[in-house]
Amino acid sequence: MSILLEAPVFTVEGGLKAAEYGIDRLELCSDFGEGGETPSAGALAFLKEKVQIPVFVMIRPRGGDFVYSPEELYVMRKDIAILKSHGADGFVFGALDKNGHVDKEACKYLMHAVEDSPCTFHRAFDISKDKDKAIDDIFACGFQRILTSGGENDVTKGMGNILKWLGQVTGQIIIMPGGGLKPLHISELNNSGKLKEVHASCKAFRPTESKYSHPSVTLSKDPEAFNQVLTIDGSLVNEFLTVIKSNQDK
Repeated sequence: MSILLEAPVFTVEGGLKAAEYGIDRLELCSDFGEGGETPSAGALAFLKEKVQIPVFVMIRPRGGDFVYSPEELYVMRKDIAILKSHGADGFVFGALDKNGHVDKEACKYLMHAVEDSPCTFHRAFDISKDKDKAIDDIFACGFQRILTSGGENDVTKGMGNILKWLGQVTGQIIIMPGGGLKPLHISELNNSGKLKEVHASCKAFRPTESKYSHPSVTLSKDPEAFNQVLTIDGSLVNEFLTVIKSNQDK
């Protein structure tokens, strides 16, 4: 059984390199510092012209929580329509209500714009109050997969929950482990016999090509942010692909 490797990318450079290195699917986002927000239509349109792999797009109007106002939901729905018109192959979003449960009404509202495109419920799942109820609600809303670190800060800590859910949702919805995923996790996850997809950033930072640095003005909380550019680590992608292939060949 093949295991699909998805990578979140936050730049055009990252998307091009991820495709070049053998990633199976992109999750296109903006704003790495906020954990991912809605990308630009221009970035999506460019990547759709240049890469042959599917590109899913994040639909998230801001950082912070996942409790959205009617105005924010309207913007999210408009973004879905715009990005769909530019070739988005799928969408990644999630909404919770004030009590920490899946906001089914909000999700279904967004699903109307999605139409027949596949959707991932992102790691808002990990901070939901009742995970078993959330899985049922997410499936009922029409999502094809759930991105999860197991309800913990990373896959290492959430491994037990992920393995439980992989067995629990057989044939209903895809559980896609992600969030601090490492190559060494693949074998344990694959031993479940239910692993279909994994999500790994494979991120790296390269030095800026700018030869000038202002001596006093900084436009970021991290002064070093202007001296580096987020990209993709080809050696880490290759490590994931090698481990995945060895597990598929078992």
